[in-house]
Amino acid sequence: MRYLYTLLFAFVMGGCLSAQVCFQGQILEQETGEPMIGAAILLVDSNFGTVTDMGGHFYFCPSISEREEYTLSISYTGFATKELDIPHVHLDSSFTIYLDQSAMALDEIVVIGYAQPLTEQDNTTASSAITVQSLTRAEARRRSRRDRRASARRDSNSDPIRSEQYNEINENIFISTAVEAISTFSADVDRASYANVRRMLSSGQRPPADAVRIEEMINYFRYTDTPPPTNSDHPVTARSELTQCPWNESHYLLRIGLRTQGLIPGQKLPSNYVFLVDVSGSMGSADKLPLVKQSLELLAHHLGPEDKISIVTYAGATKVVLPGVQGDDSSTIVSALDQLNSGGGTAGAAGIELAYQLAKDNYMEGGNNRVILATDGDFNVGLRSQADLVRMIERKRDQGIFLTVLGYGTGNYQDGTMQELANRGNGNHAYIDKPSEAKKVLVDELGGTLHTIAKDVKFQLEFDMDLVKAYRLIGYENRLLNNEDFDDDTKDAGEIGAGHTVTVLYEIIPGAEPAPRQNLAELHIRYKPADRNRSRRLDWDVYAQLQDWGQTSLDTRWAAAVAEFGMLLRDSSNKGTANWAHCLQLAREAVGRDRNNYRAEMIGLIEQAMAVVP
Repeated sequence: MRYLYTLLFAFVMGGCLSAQVCFQGQILEQETGEPMIGAAILLVDSNFGTVTDMGGHFYFCPSISEREEYTLSISYTGFATKELDIPHVHLDSSFTIYLDQSAMALDEIVVIGYAQPLTEQDNTTASSAITVQSLTRAEARRRSRRDRRASARRDSNSDPIRSEQYNEINENIFISTAVEAISTFSADVDRASYANVRRMLSSGQRPPADAVRIEEMINYFRYTDTPPPTNSDHPVTARSELTQCPWNESHYLLRIGLRTQGLIPGQKLPSNYVFLVDVSGSMGSADKLPLVKQSLELLAHHLGPEDKISIVTYAGATKVVLPGVQGDDSSTIVSALDQLNSGGGTAGAAGIELAYQLAKDNYMEGGNNRVILATDGDFNVGLRSQADLVRMIERKRDQGIFLTVLGYGTGNYQDGTMQELANRGNGNHAYIDKPSEAKKVLVDELGGTLHTIAKDVKFQLEFDMDLVKAYRLIGYENRLLNNEDFDDDTKDAGEIGAGHTVTVLYEIIPGAEPAPRQNLAELHIRYKPADRNRSRRLDWDVYAQLQDWGQTSLDTRWAAAVAEFGMLLRDSSNKGTANWAHCLQLAREAVGRDRNNYRAEMIGLIEQAMAVVP
């Protein structure tokens, strides 16, 4: 039936527009023949493109004048980018395109962005096999520079990012240990900032400084720190590493890596999820509600009979679309999601209240009870004071119902509101810019995203005043705590999911030369088990053993490269000698084993940033 609607739509549009240009096809993996979900298709020499759906299909009709020939660029993280030249006379065909695992050197990897993803349709017409060529580095750079110059010539008043909202970040400064030798802050495993920054850079735009939260960029990546054994008394463990600071040779760089236990196969907690979906008029574009539906469909296909799923929508009014079905009834869940359409105002507060009530009605004792809010964050109708909303979310969190917030879209994205709600709801905040990111957050990292293993996690470092003259915590500006908050179990802090890694960097101005095995600092971590309200404390020694940069782990060197990337994007006053060429070199030398090519993708983003950030 969907295909019939697609044909009818094409027929009607063909009758209305004399110069309709549409592209359709399917992207498959060469080795397995499997459809590639979330592959990016870009019409070269334009800002139009789309992403593939659950079946690897794409369909879009850009508003452009007719040409004799069109060129599509097809890219997917970890695969060689390919180009497809389509003569105008062959636009009737549906093309099958195969992507190969990338064998390119790192300096040949290019990240291609698309500024206007359009809604894709399921097309199953006969395909025309076609030979495609890899996009060469020179061609990619030439086209990338051309596209960015065109972007820079746009009227700045039409920049949709100007209307987005971000909380102000006052970057951490160096603190003398003679004034305060103890640093206390809350854990943060949100990764929203990195995906959001990627969205802006990929469309040729410079991210606002307040959109760049360096700790979230660092923690977007997985690190190889060893998790605690499954029989450990504590679900978390930590390690530290000290080396030279790459952007200031007279300083040290301290990395602390925390790792939690992963989910044990066959022992996953039953989950009671309420999908709370914003279907207001602001969610109408393809990078919002259509992408929300794709995201939640991905999750729905990875649930079991022990899980329960409900769906609530809100616009001018709220509605229960699905009151609670078994998780393995994916056809019912997907059908309910497919029927969602956007329109109306944004009664966000009422929607959240109804979702929490449904979560309470289906509450699973000893299970994972969570509301998953998917929105652009634009709460503009029916909202009481944000303080009232936050207090309600805090009450629900104390009753064992947590909140995950998924952000979408460009133009009116309210990042600050969403981050605040997630923080107060004992949950996390992610930004979804494409289906592959939805898969990363909701499938590949499901345990970390939706299964809390430790809550109210706090860090405290007590530095040796002789060995450390001053220190600066890199990032975590909105997670700072008073020292007395560390032992206060009523003070809220961050949550960590199953299998999560948390990476912390300090830039240190050294003092006296340390004696062998002397401690640079003492590390204390306090946390509450997910099902307890009384905290437990762990302590580690942080040795003052300085490692040469070349002998430092790839994890520490990669985290440093990401931190330098963030400081350059923010134009930080603490960036020292950092510059784009140096950042690129750091990243290239620290990639290591890059299973999903996320690190290679960042190298492409650094190259893109070089063109849009002075």
